[in-house]
Amino acid sequence: MAGIFNGKVVLITGAAGNLGRAVARRFAAEGARLALVERGEDHLAEILQEVGGLPLAADVTDPASVDALVTKIEAEYGQINVLAHTVGGFAAGQPVHEADLDVWDKMLNLNARSVYVMCGRVAKHMVERQVAGSIVAIVARNAYKGAAKSAAYSASKAAAQRVLESMAAELGPLNITVNAIAPSTIDTPANRAAMPNADFSKWVHPAEIADAIAFLAANRAINGHTLDLFGRV
Repeated sequence: MAGIFNGKVVLITGAAGNLGRAVARRFAAEGARLALVERGEDHLAEILQEVGGLPLAADVTDPASVDALVTKIEAEYGQINVLAHTVGGFAAGQPVHEADLDVWDKMLNLNARSVYVMCGRVAKHMVERQVAGSIVAIVARNAYKGAAKSAAYSASKAAAQRVLESMAAELGPLNITVNAIAPSTIDTPANRAAMPNADFSKWVHPAEIADAIAFLAANRAINGHTLDLFGRV
């Protein structure tokens, strides 16, 4: 299918998740060639059947694993034009003075280290191959302000946002844009189950975030920006 990303190679992390699947559908509809990443390729069977693409397994927090991933994509597609990094997670529930370091380590690794490693290694590929590329990663509303019982999560998202802003300053002159999206609560089955009494109509839908990722990836004039998607709050 022809579209604004026709023939472009789009790498999507967390491609089997609710958001990742929406992103894959959005770029597939625009003609992109997809490289779909999960911890295990077996998780990708459903979305591969729907949109096709190159299935890949990687640990997005490990530089060697990501380098191997990039090498496979280079061998199959030649280069990476767009990275949509959707990997992230949430863990909270205790104030700092009661919590141990497990939640801190988990959140910083999943939400901040993954951005530093995944976006950094893909950026290295783009620089070396002189690709006019786009990198878009998901942060969160909590990147702007801490919240009770969510210190590690908020800190990890703020760290990721600072990494992306720094990369934008470094890569903008090289014709590579780096942007972020900060959604509020995403309307997923898991979030509905965790918050059954919430007003789901105010939440952000995965397809809306996917549209925003595609918009930022296509717009060469936007760099170093965090697009807020706070739903109907």
